[in-house]
Amino acid sequence: MLRKIRTTLALVVFVLITLLFLDVTGTLHKYFGWLASIQFWPALLALHIGVVALLVVLTLVFGRIYCSVICPLGVMQDVISHLHGIRKKNRFTYSKEKRWLRYGVLVVFIASALAGVNAVVSLLAPYSSYGRIAGSLMKPVYEAGNNVLAAIAEHFNSYAFYSVDVWMKSLPTLVVASVTLVVIAVLAWRGGRTYCNTVCPVGTILSFLARFSWFKVRIDDSKCVNCGLCTKNCKASAIDFKNHRIDYSRCVVCGDCIEKCNKGAISLSQTLPRREGLKPDGQSSPTGGVEGVGRRSFLLGMAIATTGAALAQEKKKVDGGLAAIEEKIAPERLTPITPPGSLSARHFAQHCTACQLCVSNCPNDVLRPSTSLSTFMQPTMSYERGYCRPECTKCGDVCPTGAIKPITRAYKSATQIGHAVWIKKNCVPLTDGVECGNCARHCPTGAITMVPINPKDEHSLKIPAVNEARCIGCGACENLCPARPFSAIYVEGHEVHREV
Repeated sequence: MLRKIRTTLALVVFVLITLLFLDVTGTLHKYFGWLASIQFWPALLALHIGVVALLVVLTLVFGRIYCSVICPLGVMQDVISHLHGIRKKNRFTYSKEKRWLRYGVLVVFIASALAGVNAVVSLLAPYSSYGRIAGSLMKPVYEAGNNVLAAIAEHFNSYAFYSVDVWMKSLPTLVVASVTLVVIAVLAWRGGRTYCNTVCPVGTILSFLARFSWFKVRIDDSKCVNCGLCTKNCKASAIDFKNHRIDYSRCVVCGDCIEKCNKGAISLSQTLPRREGLKPDGQSSPTGGVEGVGRRSFLLGMAIATTGAALAQEKKKVDGGLAAIEEKIAPERLTPITPPGSLSARHFAQHCTACQLCVSNCPNDVLRPSTSLSTFMQPTMSYERGYCRPECTKCGDVCPTGAIKPITRAYKSATQIGHAVWIKKNCVPLTDGVECGNCARHCPTGAITMVPINPKDEHSLKIPAVNEARCIGCGACENLCPARPFSAIYVEGHEVHREV
């Protein structure tokens, strides 16, 4: 029963967290967004003391159950390892803990977090790594499949599905996600939980607590015949069957050893107070059994086709079906734009883990991973494909770390994240000699007015004048400006947001 519960919970959590990144409807976060908030590192950054305390207590009671049930990267490794295990059974061996590597990575991780080297932290944090894999690799394939269903539904005059744009938000982030997936997949295929027990800093942090967990997998010396099946099926390489020892700092309480032991010598039970160290007591007093991971499978091959799916979905935009519209090119901004609710560039950089959840859920295609070294892979705003609509607060609603705080629509409409800047040489009235005024018509705050080029001639062509005090930096003017490839008006970001 415990095996079924653990396996079911792991699969449900894994699938739901993955769907949080893939969801094209924007509805799942209302019900399951809390799953992102209970991830260890995001909860720590958000100072969710209750969540962190709960995870600590959970580890002190059951050991590293977080790694085998709640962490999506951990469950993904189990899925890959299980697929290999179908063909090659009893393939694991015991290996000693590589402390120098585990603690070395942890020191680098903590030092980078304290020093504000966010790129290193983002690369090592397990939830962020899985978020990039799901958002950059799985989502384009998922969206392409959705568009196929939308085309089929449209053929039958149904609107059960609707088509969405599939595009590459950041090539560097795609490369990082691909390399991460390959590295973790190879390690999981060959050694099971190698990444968890040698690289993952969250796993190392929890390992300090897991040594003292109340429930542990224990070996009954009187029943053990030293067959070695437990060691050969321990994907954490934590069981030394010859000496009847289990390294609880690496054990993720998956229960595979319990399932494989045909002598009933291994069980999950309370640790006796008089025992110390890693060697379990010889007595057997189980309070409940935990069986193996069981059969878990999830098709990850679709990630390989990501780039092709993204390119296949790229369509040439046309104006009325007559002429191709040249794509906009992002301007060189002196100050990057951070989302409303992020308060300031500094606050955003300190709390963002670059998990890409807000990027995946932005309905306006405004957010994309940064390519700057100082904020690498953290979301930044740009308005080539859309603008930040005043009524949308999605990014703050889904952010699990508090990097983007939840805000109301009224607060967003009064928050200035940047201001518009007019570029005279690109403006259509000056380059083409025709009336325009697109920026002024679509400005939601009325910060742009059209004034005559010649102040003495009211009938002369008009150009935009920006009232920076009223502009909130939403980017409607930049996005809807007809000038190509560079807009005649663009938004310059603010280091610190302020109310207007």
